[in-house]
Amino acid sequence: MTTPLVAERLAKRYDDLVALHDFTLRTKPGQLIALVGHNGSGKSTFLRLAAGLLEPTAGDVRICGAPAGSLEARAELSFIPDEPVLYDDLSVNEHIEYIGRLHGCEDWPEHGDELLDRLGLTDRADDLPARFSRGLRQKTSLVLGLMRPFSVLAVDEPFVGLDPAGQRALTELLLETAAGGACVIVATHQLDFLKNATRCIGLRDGAVAFSGDVDLAKVHTLLG
Repeated sequence: MTTPLVAERLAKRYDDLVALHDFTLRTKPGQLIALVGHNGSGKSTFLRLAAGLLEPTAGDVRICGAPAGSLEARAELSFIPDEPVLYDDLSVNEHIEYIGRLHGCEDWPEHGDELLDRLGLTDRADDLPARFSRGLRQKTSLVLGLMRPFSVLAVDEPFVGLDPAGQRALTELLLETAAGGACVIVATHQLDFLKNATRCIGLRDGAVAFSGDVDLAKVHTLLG
């Protein structure tokens, strides 16, 4: 089986600023990986490099064997950013139809309705996300990222703005996604979520501080 995501000595620099340094990672299908660290530690930089939204200064990242950012890699990776990117003139349902047809999802109406229900958006399906609160926009972004096919799901701070019910629903969806065989990578400050992770990677100043099983003592030391 093809390794979902491989990063080899990945680095990103902006002049004198080192955003990510010598980052190496090999993932497995079904893993639920938590990325932790302070703001600016490199979490978002890594996810954007994996999604092909940034060019690495050094190193390499591949998605199911394809270079990040290539059409093959983009087909295999679904990226949900920390700031929702939505069209101002499309309703939630229209967003769902657009994404569903774009990715050739034959069951997009049913799958979209299920995700709307689980994330508490059914009553807002015909509304424009441009008028939504931060939390509702985040839920819309999650629906769109989860409904398309993928082998790797990369999610940046998905719990921000969600109410407790939304956080519980999202946790269940992420667990189900990993159980279904996808590799799920979540950058988060939500420490309660870590008990669900099968692996934890701690970043400090763009470098890996620790990697392995979830160790809350190490996490608290890193974030302390």
